[in-house]
Amino acid sequence: MTSEEKIRSAFENKDWQEIKVTDSWQIFKIMAEFVDGFEKLAKIGPCVTIYGSARTAQTNRYYQLAEECGKLLTDRGYGVITGGGPGIMEAGNKGAHTNGGKSVGLNIELPFEQFHNKYIDHNKLLEFDYFFVRKVMFMKYSQGFVVLPGGFGTMDELFEALTLIQTGKIARFPIVLVGTDYWGGLIEWIKGTMLQKEHNIHEEDLNLFRLVDTAEEAAEHIFRFYNKYVLKPNF
Repeated sequence: MTSEEKIRSAFENKDWQEIKVTDSWQIFKIMAEFVDGFEKLAKIGPCVTIYGSARTAQTNRYYQLAEECGKLLTDRGYGVITGGGPGIMEAGNKGAHTNGGKSVGLNIELPFEQFHNKYIDHNKLLEFDYFFVRKVMFMKYSQGFVVLPGGFGTMDELFEALTLIQTGKIARFPIVLVGTDYWGGLIEWIKGTMLQKEHNIHEEDLNLFRLVDTAEEAAEHIFRFYNKYVLKPNF
């Protein structure tokens, strides 16, 4: 179907039976994705998620930074979770896999560009149809986020995490943005417009994330955060 045909179809009147059957089956499919994700991810132990663009080339310095982050995290016993695709996600999985650490991929089926990379452990690859189910898995089973340059999807995942922590819906965990050149303009807008001009956040909300430029700084921020707590990697 073309985009116009999909829109027209969405506005067509549907009878009650058609609505009931369609929605009921969708609920079962959603439940199946949650159950499968909970069962598999509950066994992986402490992990850190590495976010970033699927379009980043292997020659890009951010690809290399993501790979180094994966290595440093697994050096200290953490597993690495990514969105399972190419680009930054591949780099994070590659760093973990080549270093002998746990490498997890939460892949999602998309019409373009998304296919799982070869550095995910064969028993730790999950496939999702629904973005919201996949995001629950990231939030529930990650002990921290390392966020490298990405597009709308990366922004979506970053700001959902910040929102959930800010509102107390989930416990606080470390969020690290890697790349001053990429994130600096956004952070200045958050400070200058969102905070100072419009007063839409509190000043302490700026402490929910850390901006760094190296893989070593990103990993060290994760490690320092958990030095305060009982949580220790168990694999």
